[in-house]
Amino acid sequence: MEMRIIRKPELMSKIGLSDATIYRMEKAGRFPKRMQLGGNSVGWVESEVVEWVESRKAQR
Repeated sequence: MEMRIIRKPELMSKIGLSDATIYRMEKAGRFPKRMQLGGNSVGWVESEVVEWVESRKAQR
């Protein structure tokens, strides 16, 4: 299975949260952790973000 990494602009367009909110939720363990790609580059595993979105849908 291919693991797709998404960068911050794509992440923010998918979930509609601010950078600061994403950071706070990550630190609190309520959002998938970013991964270091090299230098100052970070990304998120798309499948983990999709699972997070689906879990939010199920909570409503």
